[in-house]
This record gives sequence, C-alpha cells and structure tokens, in this order.
Amino acid sequence: MQDRSLHPNTRILVDAWRRMGRTPSTNTVDDPRVAEHPDLITQLFVVQHSREYGWLFRTAGQGLSDLLGRDLTNHDFLQLWSGPDREMMAHFMEAVRFDGAPGIIRGRGETLTGQRVEVEITLMPLVRPGSGAHNDTPRLLGLYQTLGGEPMLKGRPIWRHRISMLVPPDTRSEGPQLRLVTANA
Repeated sequence: MQDRSLHPNTRILVDAWRRMGRTPSTNTVDDPRVAEHPDLITQLFVVQHSREYGWLFRTAGQGLSDLLGRDLTNHDFLQLWSGPDREMMAHFMEAVRFDGAPGIIRGRGETLTGQRVEVEITLMPLVRPGSGAHNDTPRLLGLYQTLGGEPMLKGRPIWRHRISMLVPPDTRSEGPQLRLVTANA
C-alpha cells in the first residue's frame, strides 16, 4: 500500500514506531510527535495475547470505546470479527507479531441497524523480534481510524467488522548496502 493512501494518523503512528527502533541521534526535532495529534491518541489501543482468551484489549482510548459503544478492557479483539474474517485476523496478528513490523487492515464497521463506515486499523508489535527484550506475552499497539462517514452511524456503536484488505508487514531490511570493488593491478 502506498503511504499516500493511508490515513494521516496512520502515517504518523507508523513513522513514530519506526523512529522507536532508531538510535536517538538519528531522530530530528522536525519528526512529528504523537502527542501533537490528540485525535490519534483517543483511537489507540493495546492488545495482549493470551493462550486461554485470545488477543485481549489491555487499554483502549476513549474515542475508540465510544465508537464501539463499550469499555473494551479484557474483551477479545478477535470477537469484533465474525466468521472467516476472525480466522484471517488471528493469522494476520500472528504475522505482525512474528515479522516484527506493522500491518494494516482495511474494512468496514457496521452497527446492529446496518449503518456502515469504512475503517483502517493498524497493528504493530511493541517488542521487536531480536531486540533482546523478553516477550512471553506478546502485545500489539493498534490504531483504529474511521475513514469518514461517522455521521452515517447516527451515534450508534459499531458491533460487526468485515475485512476488505490486509496489508501484511513489510519485512524488507534496510541494512547497509554492500558494494564490491575490484582493482586489477
């Protein structure tokens, strides 16, 4: 997915996540800060994997809780999805965790009375594989964004979700480039 097709808050959060892996000396003053975007902060959530209970919400911003019409703490994220979408989402979350990079979901949320809104959900690991950090209980940071059309919900909470598109983690390494130079003397 091209960055220009992402919601602006998604771009800001993914950029912030990428900066977390850099050395502090490579960060610049001009880098956008998540705190500069309060509408983004209310849409953030953290899910933690549990063998018994799935991917439980550990915390969720008030904007997300209001949009989904309930306190999400200790609810299974996978229960937002139904049928085959739930299975796809479980595998997608494992891919994000395993690959150690952000993944993006495009889909739609629907109220019990049939109103729909397009959504974009970004998931990213809070601990990168190989970072040396202990990760017995994997956690993912998430951002839930509506892509316009919230007034069409008429204040009703979103209860069902369907997947339209999954953008898996980009695992290309950006390490140093090796160049071979030979000299025939």
